[in-house]
Amino acid sequence: MIRVLIAEPITLTREGLVAVLGREKDIELAAIVRHADEAAPAARSVWPDVALLAATFPERDGVAATAVRDGVTIATGARKGVAVTGARDGAAVATAVRDAAPGCRCAILGAGFRSGDLRRAAAAGVRGFLLCDSGAEYLTGAVRQLAVGEQVVDPRLSFGAACPLTTRETDALRAAAQGSSTAEIASVLCLSEGTVRNYLSRAIAKTGARNRVDAIRIAGESGWLLPVSGYFSVFDGVYCGARGRWVAACMGAYHDASARAHSAPLSIVRK
Repeated sequence: MIRVLIAEPITLTREGLVAVLGREKDIELAAIVRHADEAAPAARSVWPDVALLAATFPERDGVAATAVRDGVTIATGARKGVAVTGARDGAAVATAVRDAAPGCRCAILGAGFRSGDLRRAAAAGVRGFLLCDSGAEYLTGAVRQLAVGEQVVDPRLSFGAACPLTTRETDALRAAAQGSSTAEIASVLCLSEGTVRNYLSRAIAKTGARNRVDAIRIAGESGWLLPVSGYFSVFDGVYCGARGRWVAACMGAYHDASARAHSAPLSIVRK
């Protein structure tokens, strides 16, 4: 059974999520909250497998109390005399939820995303980016993918400018970001070392970088090294078992990501 936390301030959207997910036999709605500051306490209480979070939460007065009804945590209203809480975005809420329930996989649901927001949320450990107009089948499938550790990104979303790199150039640069040697990259991709060096040289030229490290930085910040749902790379499975660590590497933590990524257990097998 997949335990799901929903944190969504818009009533229509929240009730739609409940209606769609509530009819699935393998999905349990463990907690349903409206406000940003309710999400982490609810996660700490019910330990969900997956959290679906709104992209933005409006500011409000007070902190809502919660109650458990029929096994579901539900917001019951704000307490008086508490300081105003500011507006928060899904990335900040995801950080709080993951701190409260470290095993929870968080996804953000919104009408649209800017590439900078996507990259920042990915760096915060968000594993899914879904659009509000997604169909019921896509939503339930996304929840199941998240529950087993996969990353889910709506194919209509972009992490930045169109990637100028070919698949092989991306694979080579992605592996280099993890600290793999030219020989190691050549072995996994079944290429000669000379060909790998050519791919890396082309990647450096296409990104306008000064060297390999600079190319990794530029490609990572542009989102070109970030695995996206539906895209398969051998390095997703070989080097990116702990996807959260891989995201951190893509976002610029190249100096210490290699050892952590190579020691991570493999957990993703893409079809």
